Amino acid sequence: MARPALFLDRDGVINVDHAYVHRREDFQFIDGIFELCRSARARGHRIFVVTNQAGIGRGYYTEDDFHALTAWMLQRFEAEGAPIDRVYFCPFHPEHGVGAYKLDSPMRKPGPGMIQQAAREFGVDVAASTLVGDMDTDIQAGVAAGIGRLLQFRPADDERPVHAAATRIRRLADAEAYLRAALSA
Repeated sequence: MARPALFLDRDGVINVDHAYVHRREDFQFIDGIFELCRSARARGHRIFVVTNQAGIGRGYYTEDDFHALTAWMLQRFEAEGAPIDRVYFCPFHPEHGVGAYKLDSPMRKPGPGMIQQAAREFGVDVAASTLVGDMDTDIQAGVAAGIGRLLQFRPADDERPVHAAATRIRRLADAEAYLRAALSA
């Protein structure tokens, strides 16, 4: 039976986006991320991270660097009682990629490839799922994949407009409350 999922962008949703974060010492969890994931998990959701990692493609860090940081991050989520089912990442960039990484990949957001792959591999009910992203490309990927609830995280000090298909949240706790209310309906 298909299950709903919580899809999360990484930089800007799970951690503060300090630009091309690839080392533990630069990784700062955003307040409320563990609570949000525990809440989703308690309601039967799978949890996936879908992240563009153009820093790999640009040559700023390696896939091994990314995997090492991801393994540490997953251990932290596990220790917090909020395990992540899988992390999907796209290292390619169509213009600024170096060598084999210079590629226009359907996996790169705003393309829906990572979400579609998770849905196929895990039997996800995409229409009953929620995506939390900070960039318009996150929301565009969610729209293209048919995700039912799209939340755009813009902290209180960020006045950029949100994508027309998304609901603005200013704290991750707001996403948790929205998710709780949507599932109770």
